[in-house]
Amino acid sequence: MSEGEASPMFVAGDMAVYPAHGVGLIEAIKQQSIGGVDQAFYVMKILDNDMTIMIPTATSENVGLRAIISKDEVKKVLDILKERDIQLSSQTWNRRYRDYMEKIKTGSVYEVAVVLRDLFLLRVDKDLSYGERKMMDTAKSLLVKEISLARKVDEQNVEKQIEKLFS
Repeated sequence: MSEGEASPMFVAGDMAVYPAHGVGLIEAIKQQSIGGVDQAFYVMKILDNDMTIMIPTATSENVGLRAIISKDEVKKVLDILKERDIQLSSQTWNRRYRDYMEKIKTGSVYEVAVVLRDLFLLRVDKDLSYGERKMMDTAKSLLVKEISLARKVDEQNVEKQIEKLFS
């Protein structure tokens, strides 16, 4: 570690969330020389697809790498999902898709919850496009994985609970 470099936020074995990819396991922190500059990287394996990514520790917060939410935060996520007094956007599906994708890319569990809720509610009135259905699955899977880890419960239980909110 060079002088002035902050110590890493995560250690090997930690679970973390990487925007748009979801929950992953920090497998290691590696030093690598890039362009003659030594940098530390988190080596993270994404749980959903076993993809391994390397994230510079120095900029990890800027790219949205964050810890799994707490049990208290799970309640806020569920409150967002339960909210029904909202105005659904009347924009075209592709504009809506872009907006939702931006929300998912923020990595905020609350933004992902908004996307899932809006798509579930939209589905009541109209058929979702293929892209919207895929995005709904992505949002649901991101939330299910993180909530199940935050609460230390089975993913199937979380999925059933979310489905029940919209049935």
